[in-house]
Amino acid sequence: MNNEPLPTPAPAPRRVRFVELNAKALRALADGDLAGGSAEAGVALDEHFVGDRARWIFGYRADQLAEDPSAAPWITRAAVSEPDGVVIGDAGFHGPPDEAGMVEVGFTVVPGYRRQGYARAMLKALLVRAAGEPGVRTVRARSKSDNNASLATIAGFGFTRVGEQGSEDDGLVIVFEIPVDAIQDATA
Repeated sequence: MNNEPLPTPAPAPRRVRFVELNAKALRALADGDLAGGSAEAGVALDEHFVGDRARWIFGYRADQLAEDPSAAPWITRAAVSEPDGVVIGDAGFHGPPDEAGMVEVGFTVVPGYRRQGYARAMLKALLVRAAGEPGVRTVRARSKSDNNASLATIAGFGFTRVGEQGSEDDGLVIVFEIPVDAIQDATA
């Protein structure tokens, strides 16, 4: 009889759905009103959604919607784990496709849910959405050069490094892109 332990099965891939953060929800979060943002979104948002960086981002997105309401289908949404319904982060595009058909993705996982496959699930869902849009030809992602988890997530989908940028706030940021015709293979 073999007494070796049975192999541990790989965890099932995470699944997420996105919940719209409309202009009122974004403005409430930018103002630090977690209860108001949660009520407007229809889901219980985490304190992460009213941290300093999140407040800046949500304020920027609220202003973006005020200027161009047609950007609403593209911008930041709450990411909800399925089937349990827990908000595990936020994700979306920085806006609609530009003249060249490029969209840029952004995603953040709430600290208590990091390193559990949620970033991968969010990025996969964003890539599938982008590939299904006729006006999108390229998807861009950026990551700080020292964010190893984000860099690994991006690399796992076959993005190619196309450049880098420097900023006082974020330091060195690496820029990656993937053409939409490569997304099906990358998300299989």
